[in-house]
Amino acid sequence: MPISPRRAAAFGAAIVCGLLLLQYAHRRKPFILLWAAGWLLIAPAMLLIARGYENVTIARVAVGLSQFLGICTATLFFWSADLYRQTRYVRPARLKPLIGVAVWFLLTPPLFGTLTVLSPGDVLSALLMAGAGAMYAAVLIERRMIGAGLVACVLFGLAVSHLTTAFVVPRMLTSSQFAFDILLVNSVLYAFGALGIHQLVFEDMTYELRVTNRRLETAQTELLQAAITDPLTGCHNRRFLEQVMERELQRHTRFDLPLSLLFIDVDRFKQINDRLGHDAGDRVLQYVARFLKRHIREADYVFRWGGDEFLVLITCEAIEAKRKARALKAAFDAAPGAIELPPGIGLSVGWTEVPAGTTDLIPLVGEADERMYEDKKKVT
Repeated sequence: MPISPRRAAAFGAAIVCGLLLLQYAHRRKPFILLWAAGWLLIAPAMLLIARGYENVTIARVAVGLSQFLGICTATLFFWSADLYRQTRYVRPARLKPLIGVAVWFLLTPPLFGTLTVLSPGDVLSALLMAGAGAMYAAVLIERRMIGAGLVACVLFGLAVSHLTTAFVVPRMLTSSQFAFDILLVNSVLYAFGALGIHQLVFEDMTYELRVTNRRLETAQTELLQAAITDPLTGCHNRRFLEQVMERELQRHTRFDLPLSLLFIDVDRFKQINDRLGHDAGDRVLQYVARFLKRHIREADYVFRWGGDEFLVLITCEAIEAKRKARALKAAFDAAPGAIELPPGIGLSVGWTEVPAGTTDLIPLVGEADERMYEDKKKVT
């Protein structure tokens, strides 16, 4: 029993539509649903011209309707690409011309013959296929998706096929061989298109996973940064000292590097809070933090220890640490921005060197704190 190529094509289109609907049930992406709808329309478009009609008028209407369904298929493919790229070229209001196209393709064939719809239908389908192919080619360039590239090639191939049909059919009305060859080419292209869209759906899922992983990594980095950063001053907090202490002490021992601590307190800070309020106190702390970051090397660490107290972990010996403490006090008093601070604001700085073999910095912080109080007594 001979098998009609067009009926076989319709059956294959229905199967692909079913597979795409299964993909849509899993992914819930509108572009998949539009592709499925496009494949669904291929089936009736093929069946309408798969059989012969005794009535000439009915035969012409069938050809016009088949051509219109082909245009709708191309429109759905274009719309699918538009949704996937989120370019928003296709909107419901812009689909209204399809009503006029439907009227033309259904009414003119019985009155003026099928030539009024064959070439125009193929040209319109070719333009829409080429537009959809261009957008999927853009997806290939933007996201390096093999499926998008394959779909783009298929759509460009279908556009060429439709243009060839549009210009050759009027001259070869009696050539059934040409029609069969075009149907065969289109069947191969659609088969690769089905493969491409399934590959694209899989790559879209993996792409979303990569994007989600990057967002999670970014969020994790931001959370970690927030956990180790003082929100008011932007300096490191005590938690970060606990994280870097062991590493810095190991580096201090392994490479025999000198290491010291500076303990810094803001003079008369309590009076500022009492007289001018906490907002003024916060501005003072932010200024002090910016000052310390400017005058401490990036390789060293500035911590907000608590309240108006700051701690600096610096790579140097005791003599240099003592010199650095005096330099910070002098630079703070001489800084041009200091004139904007409330009167009497200054820094008291204590220091201590980290001995070799130290395993905990906290006791040394107390030693630097005591020297800071000795320095503060000189101010008062």
